[in-house]
Amino acid sequence: MYSVDQFQKLVEKEIAKRSDELLKHSPAELYEPIHYSLEMGGKRLRPVLVLLACNLFSDDVEQALPAAVAIEVFHNFTLLHDDIMDKAAVRRNRAAVHLKFSENSAILSGDAMAFQSYKYLVETRSPRLIDAISLFTQTAIEVCEGQQFDMDFETRLEVSAEEYLKMIRLKTAVLLAASLKTGALLGNADEEASNDLYEFGIQLGLAFQLQDDLLDTFGDQDTFGKKIGGDILSNKKTYLLIKALENASQEQKTALLQWLGKTEFDPNQKILAITGIYKEIGVKELVEKLVDSYFGQAMNILDKLKVGDDRKKPLRELATKMLTRKK
Repeated sequence: MYSVDQFQKLVEKEIAKRSDELLKHSPAELYEPIHYSLEMGGKRLRPVLVLLACNLFSDDVEQALPAAVAIEVFHNFTLLHDDIMDKAAVRRNRAAVHLKFSENSAILSGDAMAFQSYKYLVETRSPRLIDAISLFTQTAIEVCEGQQFDMDFETRLEVSAEEYLKMIRLKTAVLLAASLKTGALLGNADEEASNDLYEFGIQLGLAFQLQDDLLDTFGDQDTFGKKIGGDILSNKKTYLLIKALENASQEQKTALLQWLGKTEFDPNQKILAITGIYKEIGVKELVEKLVDSYFGQAMNILDKLKVGDDRKKPLRELATKMLTRKK
């Protein structure tokens, strides 16, 4: 049985090897942005979840490594395109790919990463490969659906809490869930256990994204890895903003709507003003309560999973770390 730390080192080594191999291909202009993206690092949560889930049912985790890399490459592809759509300048404390290279380069290299992820996935030698490919494909479509909902929200003033939660389920949670179910499939878990791990991933993913929203507003930029207040500056319809508008007094709602309607403003002033209103309303505490609820549901599913506690311990520790992070 492996530890989270061992899996992280295994994943980092494999991704570095694959990334360096890509630099040997031409045209260099296509592969250099991919290498730059992958060498940025990151938490590598998704590939580690693949291996952890596989290890719940099998000691042969090496068989799941190509699938783990595939999911990480796919995840990084989505970040390339997300940063273009969000006009984000920083990713993991480095210039976003579209600024380091060009917007066209980020689009095309992102496309190549999406296909490269399938190339890695089909290296997997398992009788459950077709199931894994089907899950991967459905997940990829759902992530795109989630991104479209997120884009649609930009042009709407009113977005319900239910709509937002559906969006983050598709945009964020399903890939975490698919990582876990992929590992379970490759570990030859039965259908019930595979589906339970998928639902565990959904609940964990919802909590994780809401925590990410909190960090974007209330976190520390040096540890978070990207500019704090970016969601506020772009008028992103986060759960924080939705609940603030829902619970605001008339005076607070008027102030929020005025800031949302401004096209010219001092960025720091806008961040301070809206954060101040959030604090007055108690939005941070409200979202933290929902994070705790989703995390609790995830832990209940894991508790009931018919696997030894010693096997579940690393996954439980990683899930807890995900929800207590500062970056």
